[in-house]
Amino acid sequence: MTSSNFEKALGFKLEAFNLLYVLCDYETLLKKNISLENFVELCKKNDVKIVQYRDKISSLQEQKINLLYLKSHLNIPIIINDKIDLIEYADGLHLGQEDFFKIHKDKKLAVKLIRLKIKDKLLGLSTHNEIEILEANELGIDMIGLGAYKNTSTKDVSTILGSKISYLAKISKHPVCAIGGVKKEDLIENIRFNVVGSGFYED
Repeated sequence: MTSSNFEKALGFKLEAFNLLYVLCDYETLLKKNISLENFVELCKKNDVKIVQYRDKISSLQEQKINLLYLKSHLNIPIIINDKIDLIEYADGLHLGQEDFFKIHKDKKLAVKLIRLKIKDKLLGLSTHNEIEILEANELGIDMIGLGAYKNTSTKDVSTILGSKISYLAKISKHPVCAIGGVKKEDLIENIRFNVVGSGFYED
């Protein structure tokens, strides 16, 4: 699959590297006392290209309201983390390896089943090693998350890729989004997007 579906959603050709992709973790926003309004302003100020909304604490109704707020105030793709039931209010879906297995043990079949629900909206998959990237190359997805790049305080990370991430990114057919301990100013070879978490708010 080419990146044309992805480029269409982004509204520009994917030629640059280390563009900004921000995780909007709702629990983190609340802990840091940052409103969605503040978050939107930060995104505009930092020329963010994609937002992934992750929310483990709110009701589906609240999440829907928050997604619609982000979509109406940011003219960029808003991706939902895990919650396929909310795809109607988002521009795409990001899933982990285990989420795919829950849908079907055969990843190609899992993608077909997911596509029935999300149609041609963006679909991302988390990867951590060469085997998972080579598997992802055969799937009808739009991008991969690859990490962890460095250690992170927000997640228990078993594999730190460090500089190896650039070699791994090179073997991916899909645009690669670096995850885990990534900073917005990091210049990582072969990485299209720096996925920035709570560090995004620490200016």
